[in-house]
Amino acid sequence: MKILALSDEVVDFIYSPAVKERFGDVDLIVGCGDLPFYYLEFVVSILNKPLYMVSGNHDAHNQYMSDGRVLDHAEGTINIDGTLANENGILLAGLGGSIRYRPDGVHQYTQSEMQGRVLSMTPSLILNRLRHGRFVDILITHSAPRGIHDGSDPAHIGFEAFNDFIKRFKPRFLLHGHSHVYQSNAVTRTTLGGTEVLNVYPYRLIEWETTQWRT
Repeated sequence: MKILALSDEVVDFIYSPAVKERFGDVDLIVGCGDLPFYYLEFVVSILNKPLYMVSGNHDAHNQYMSDGRVLDHAEGTINIDGTLANENGILLAGLGGSIRYRPDGVHQYTQSEMQGRVLSMTPSLILNRLRHGRFVDILITHSAPRGIHDGSDPAHIGFEAFNDFIKRFKPRFLLHGHSHVYQSNAVTRTTLGGTEVLNVYPYRLIEWETTQWRT
C-alpha cells in the first residue's frame, strides 16, 4: 500500500498535473491539517483516491473559494477528526488540532481536553479490537506527541494523550504535521514501541506491506 500524506504547505509540483505522474499509483491520501481546501480538492480530483483529513490550528471553520463557494470541508474528502474509519480493511483514526495557545483559538485543545477526545474514541477502538483483532492501524493527527518531533514554544508542544494512545492502542503509524522542517538533519521518523511516528511536512510517501493487517 502506498500512502501520500500532506500537511501545512502547498507544494507546487503536487498542485500541478505532475502529481499524477509522481503519485498516480498511491492507494490512500492523508491530510494532516493546515491545508487549503482548494489544494486538497485538486489532489483528490486528479488522483481519484480516498482522502482522509484532520483539521490544523490554522484551519478556519469555513474557507472561501475563488469561485464564490463557502465550504466547511474540502469536497471529495473525508474529515476523520475525532472519529474512526475503515478504508478497505485499513483502520484509521483522526485527532486534529494543536495545543491551546490562544483562548479563542480554533482547533486548539488543552492537554486534558485532548485526553478527553481520546477517551471518547475508546469504545469504538475497543470495538475495532473485538471485530478485527487490533485497535487501529493509522492515527492521523496535526500535532506531534509530547517530546517527539514537537517544539518548546507554546504553539508547538505535543500532546501527552498521543503518547498514551500509542502505548495503549498500538497503531502501526502516527502521521502528523504542524512541526515545520527547515534543516536536513531534523528528526522526522521515530519509533515508539511498534509505532512509527512520522512527520509528513510538507508531504511524505509511505509504502507499507499491509497483507498481515487486512481482515
